[in-house]
Amino acid sequence: MDLEVIPVWLPDIMAGHLWIVQVALVVFLLLLFDFIAKRILRRLRSRLNQSAKGWDDAVTDALQQPLILLIWIVGVAFAADIVQQQTAAPIFQAVRPIRDIGVIAAITWFLIRLSRRIEANIVFRYKAAGEPIDHSTIGTLRKLVRLSIIITAILAALQTLGYGIAGVLAFGAVSGIAIGFAAKDLLANFFGALMIYLDRPFRVGDWIRASDSNIEGTVESIGWRLTVVRTFDKRPVYIPNSMFARIAVENASRMGNRCIFETIAVRHKDIDRMDAIVKDVKPMLVAHKDIDDSLTIMVSVNAFSVSSIELLICAFTCTGDWVRYHEIKQDILLRVGKIISEHGAEITGSTATQPLAEGIMRHA
Repeated sequence: MDLEVIPVWLPDIMAGHLWIVQVALVVFLLLLFDFIAKRILRRLRSRLNQSAKGWDDAVTDALQQPLILLIWIVGVAFAADIVQQQTAAPIFQAVRPIRDIGVIAAITWFLIRLSRRIEANIVFRYKAAGEPIDHSTIGTLRKLVRLSIIITAILAALQTLGYGIAGVLAFGAVSGIAIGFAAKDLLANFFGALMIYLDRPFRVGDWIRASDSNIEGTVESIGWRLTVVRTFDKRPVYIPNSMFARIAVENASRMGNRCIFETIAVRHKDIDRMDAIVKDVKPMLVAHKDIDDSLTIMVSVNAFSVSSIELLICAFTCTGDWVRYHEIKQDILLRVGKIISEHGAEITGSTATQPLAEGIMRHA
C-alpha cells in the first residue's frame, strides 16, 4: 500500500484512542492471570491434600476465591486509572479508595475462610481419632477469632479512608468504661465464661456438683452469661458464670476411681469365723479385675455393735462411671455374702461409718 494513500489524520485518531487498547490489554491480562492462578491453586490443593499437615491445604483452600477477587480488584482499578487519565471524569476519583477497601475485604475474607477451614480440620482430626470434641469451646473460639478479624478490618478500612482511628479507639475506651459500670454483672459473667473456657474445670456433658451452692447435675450448655445444669430429676438450673469464681466445683465425670465403702453386720456368735472370712475376702478383692489394687484395699473387723460385728470393706473401682461402679459394687457384695455364707456365718444388717470413710478416701 502506498503510504501517501494513508490519511494524515489517522495517526492522530489512533494516538487519541490508544487508551482503549491499553484497557483491552489489561482485561486480557486479567483473564490470563485468573486462568493461571486457578490452575496453580487447583494443582497445589490436590497435592497438599495428600500431606499429613492440616494447615497447608487449609491455606490453599481459603486462598482460592479471595485471591481471584484480589486480582480482579487490582486489575479493574488499574484499568480505571487509565480511563481517568484520558477522560478526567470525577467519578473515577473514587477508584483508589474503593480499590483499597476491596483489598482489605479480600484479605478479611481470606482470614475468615482460613479460620473456618482450620476449625473443620481440627474437628475432622478429633473425629478420626475417636476423641471427644468440646463443641462449645470450638464455637466460642470461632466467634472470638472472627470478631477480632472483622474489628481489625473495620479499623484498617477507616484508616485507609482517612479517618483517624486514635479517636475511634479513645471513644471506644470511654464508652467501654461507661458500659462497664452500667453492665458490671454482665461483664462479670462474660469473664466468668472466659475463665471456664480457659481453665476448663468442666465441659458440656460433665456431671458436676457444688455442695455449698446445692448444685448437682449434668452440664447442658455453657453460654457467655449462663451455664445450664440439668439436675437428675430433669430440672434445668440456670447459673450465672460469675458464680463459678466463688464456689468450689466437683467434677464427678473426671473421677478415675470410685470408692466401695461398706460395713457389713455379722452375728456375734460368728466371731470365731471372722478371721477366716477376712482372709478370704481380701484376696478376692485384690484378684478382682475391676478393683484397682494400686489403691487402698481394706478388709477388717471395725467395731462391735449392740447386735452385730461390723466387717469393714473398702476398695476402689478401676472406673469412675457411675452405672458401672454400681454393677461392680453389686458383684463385690454378692461375693462377700457368698464367702460369709460358706463359712457358716450370717449377715444381720448393714451400716456405714461415714467419718471413717472420709478419712480413708482422703488418705488414699
